[in-house]
Parts: sequence; structure tokens; C-alpha cells
Amino acid sequence: MIDKSNLLITGGTGTFGSSCLFKCLKENLFSKITVLSRDEFKHHQLRLRLLKTFDSDFINKRVRFFIGDVRDKTRLLFAFRGVTHIIHAAALKHVNMCEYNPQEAIKTNIIGTQNVIEAAIENSVKKVICLGTDKSVNPINLYGSTKLCLEKIAINGNFLSKDPDRTLISVVRYGNVIASRGSVIPTLLDANEKGNTFFLTDPNMTRFWLTINQAVDLSLFALENMKGREVFVPILKAITMQGLVDSLAPDVKLEVKGLRPGEKIHESMISEHEMHRVYIKDDYCYIIVPEMFNGYITQDDYIKDLVPVDFERYTSDSVEKFSHEEFKEIVNGVLESKNE
Repeated sequence: MIDKSNLLITGGTGTFGSSCLFKCLKENLFSKITVLSRDEFKHHQLRLRLLKTFDSDFINKRVRFFIGDVRDKTRLLFAFRGVTHIIHAAALKHVNMCEYNPQEAIKTNIIGTQNVIEAAIENSVKKVICLGTDKSVNPINLYGSTKLCLEKIAINGNFLSKDPDRTLISVVRYGNVIASRGSVIPTLLDANEKGNTFFLTDPNMTRFWLTINQAVDLSLFALENMKGREVFVPILKAITMQGLVDSLAPDVKLEVKGLRPGEKIHESMISEHEMHRVYIKDDYCYIIVPEMFNGYITQDDYIKDLVPVDFERYTSDSVEKFSHEEFKEIVNGVLESKNE
């Protein structure tokens, strides 16, 4: 593993960032980790959480809490000094909020990503992973569109640095994270506990789901194994919205409201355009290799240890579905770990 390197996580106080931080500290994966976030109160909360597990001297030596916004390139240029690896997790993520506040989503998700890539290259950062989403595949909402732009900016950012020791940049693309802040599962469980009505969009809607640990593990795997310009995609199951309700709160009061602006019935993890470039690594994840090459690395270099995948679709209605019991057990495990 990358045990002598310095990692920086943008959006580092969020669900992904804090989980990644804890894992890296427990497994001694990096010599120093910088948590970059614009919210000072979340920095304070995260430090208090860390002190329940690690002593203060360890935290002071290994973790740097850095207030900053990806919209501010000058701040990033300062924050990235001495950093060797970056996971770019900062984003506005709620579909409906991005629809209502498009200018703000563009500033953070698109311009912010451009700032991260440019500041990383200017500081000679070795590797950058940008976190994407299934909603960037054939997007119909602003959030998905901004994440599609993130992928394009990240992947083609590899061309901005011309020498063989250039900054390498790749993408991790995944689905919904179980019980992340503000997501449907906490909302459902809260409505069930309080006896409130839960507003369901469409009972037949399907979504990909993974745990935050799966998301962190895949991102660290990509950070270690990337050659630059790949898209790493987890192998996931899905569940219908009705199945989700039946698994977790079968007696909740339901009201079907229909699709909100920018929502799909089913999500796609890989587009038809990408299917001919999909490979699998050790039955662990799919890797979409790039379309264009830059002279330093050939297609053969990318696919040397990979196996081609022959499938027609990777959509949330076509993959294997969670059983109710399986999904409930996974969610309960996630919630228990959060309360520890």
C-alpha cells in the first residue's frame, strides 16, 4: 500500500471523506492526511470523533485540518503543497437542490474540479482520483451533467502535463451510498419511527446501492492501481424502491408522489458507448479504459492484467437484486457501525 505518501481529501468532512480518513489511519496507509473542507464546524466534529479512537498526539502528527473551498484555486495551490495523492470528493450531490441552484452546482462540481486538477498538476501531485456517480451516464439532471463534466475534465486533464512523470488522474464511478447523510434510507427510517408519511416517488424505480466501506475500498484500490484516465466501476446489486421500503419499514405510511424533476426510473452505470472498452480486474471491479492515448502509455499497457467483459447493459433494472433480508442486514450493519 501507499504508506509513505501524503493524501489530501477534498470534501474530507463528509460521509466519504471521514470514512476514508478513519480507514487510512487505522491501517497506516499514508504518512499524513489532509482533510480539506469549507465547514469549520464539521472539522471540529470530525476531530472530536477521531479523539474517541486515537490519542491527540497521533492526530496532531498524522492529520491536517485545512479549511478551504474547491472553488478557490489559490487556496488549493497552497493546500496541495507536499501532497502526493488526492481523492476529490467535494461536491453538491442532491439532485433536487442542484436543479434549483444550478449556478452553485456548476461552481462546485465543474469549476471546483477544474481547480483541483490544475492545482494538482501545478504542485506535481502524483495521483488524483475524482469521485463520480452513475447519474453521469446519459444524464437527465443537472447533478449528473456536472458529474459528466467532472469525468471529462479529470480524464482529459492527463493531457495537460506532458512529461512522463506527469500527474495521473482517474475516476471512480459508483451508485447510491447506503445511509449517507440526507439520503432516502435515513429519511424512510425517520418517517417510520415518528409515524409520519413517507413520500415514495415510484415503487418500480431501481437504484444501485453500496456501503461507504465499498466506496472507500474501491477508491483506494483505484489510487494504488491506476495508470491514469481509467474509470473504475464497482460490481453492484440493485433494489426497487418498493423493495427498499419492504425491507426496512414495511409498515410505514406511504404516499406515491411520482418522479421529481431530473429523476430516472432506472440508472445506468456504464453507457452503451463505453461497453466495448470495459474490462474486469480480478472479479473485483470493472475498468473502463480510455478512448485516446497520449504517447506515454498504450492500450496494451491498460489491458495487460485485465479480462474483457461482454455484456449488453449495466443498468439498475438489469443487474441482480438484493433480497429483502440481505438488504436489511446490510443496512443494519451500516447503522450499527455508525453508532459505535
